Amino acid sequence: MKLLRYGPAGQEKPGLLDDQGQVRDLSGIITDLSGDALTAQGIDKLRGVDINSLPVVAGTPQDDLRLGACVGNIGKFICIGLNYADHAEESGLDVPPEPVIFNKWTSAVVGPNDDVLIPRGSVKTDWEVELGVVIGTGGSYIDEADAMNHVAGFCVVNDVSEREYQIERAGTWDKGKGCDTFGPTGPWLVTPDEVGDYDNLAMWLDVDGKRYQNGNTATMVYKVPFLVAYCSRFMSLQPGDVISTGTPPGVGLGQKPPVYLQGGEVMRLGIQGLGEQRQNVAHA
Repeated sequence: MKLLRYGPAGQEKPGLLDDQGQVRDLSGIITDLSGDALTAQGIDKLRGVDINSLPVVAGTPQDDLRLGACVGNIGKFICIGLNYADHAEESGLDVPPEPVIFNKWTSAVVGPNDDVLIPRGSVKTDWEVELGVVIGTGGSYIDEADAMNHVAGFCVVNDVSEREYQIERAGTWDKGKGCDTFGPTGPWLVTPDEVGDYDNLAMWLDVDGKRYQNGNTATMVYKVPFLVAYCSRFMSLQPGDVISTGTPPGVGLGQKPPVYLQGGEVMRLGIQGLGEQRQNVAHA
């Protein structure tokens, strides 16, 4: 299934994408794509629904029908740093001996085609296409062998980053990662059965039509089951938490010389089987 949230910002309703590319309304079944709706029992309930019985929502998704973030009321937005060896190399850093964990504040979350706003005073706003993992069934101290039973699905994340704030402003990475609009998420949550081999998904990002990132989840250092298990050692994972699993090379910081967003650009990014995002870059 491809599950989504549609409608004006702050008023999104749950839906799914049918085989014809139409949005079907799920608001008669669940109140939002969040919490218990994402557990194994919740997903099974949605699988049992006759899609043809659901109302068709007018409009074309990501065209004249706005999509919100594909997960509502995200509890924790957990991110993994330097999780692609080739990205670590372009950043001039070693692959860490354990995953680097940082956070995006949930106020950063926006829809997949909403504007990305450069913070006031920013000079180093950057892009990162990432595979997002949505937790379905929560837990602590999850066994790696059981980790995928805790995953509701996958999605595209743009881990927008302000590198000066992240690296040069005497703080943790979080300072440059959680600015408003720095977490476009979606367009849809795709259940694992439709994703297939999540360890071999092409991923890409363009700025103004120029391809900067062209990678594959195959080069991820710490794989999805390990990351779910690892994160659960340090915090309980709960339905609707999102883990953004790192980015391949091609970020602005890694260009020679570095290239950063100035405002007025258009970013397009996507992951095989998970859909695409498109954001206009503006100033806060």
